[in-house]
Amino acid sequence: MSMLTLERPWMTFDLGADLQVLSWTINRPGFVIARRILWREVRNADLTPDLDVPTWLAGELVARKASDAVTFLTSRDIRCYTERTVTIGGTVAHAVATVGFSNAERVGHRLGRTGQNWGTINIALRLNQPLTQAALLETMSIVVQARTAAVMDAGLVLETGIATGTGTDCVAVASPVGDTPYAGLHTETGEAAGRAVYDAVAKGTQAWMRTYDLGDTEKTMRHKSE
Repeated sequence: MSMLTLERPWMTFDLGADLQVLSWTINRPGFVIARRILWREVRNADLTPDLDVPTWLAGELVARKASDAVTFLTSRDIRCYTERTVTIGGTVAHAVATVGFSNAERVGHRLGRTGQNWGTINIALRLNQPLTQAALLETMSIVVQARTAAVMDAGLVLETGIATGTGTDCVAVASPVGDTPYAGLHTETGEAAGRAVYDAVAKGTQAWMRTYDLGDTEKTMRHKSE
């Protein structure tokens, strides 16, 4: 059984067992085996231009005895996390997200961000279905699709068009190792994963917009500190 523990500046998503995890996190990217996924909250002032972030994070994880964990960095107040659990047939999908938009982008474009604030969308998804690596890759594509749909539905307007994400988003998907070969949109796994992630990101997006008075989706995006 998965469980969340909040000890700011850390949040721990205990996966309940050693699972295969696919991500592009700084410390343990690619396919790895892990029992937990962590968030480490940081401020812009913490990540100075001359800081070796991978080395710093490795030291933080050693001090916490958590070098085995797949770890996100976020400037979002982690107390603002959102989560959603969806059950479709025999598939259970548990999504946890932190959502901030200070460096939002539209895919295929880049805005000048030098000297500005950095936000991110971090998503962890745990599935109970035993998947092949290929199916976990397919699940990753659905998670990213669900995130993008939720962000676009919020209507955050940039100079380059409707935002599709941020420049520092990161995703981790976890499942038992198994022989289920597919996890597309026509499957229980794909439906449950997509709905859980969409709902968690949509809820986080709405909360961030309320915090910064961006309820009018025609407003141009304002650069904030999360």
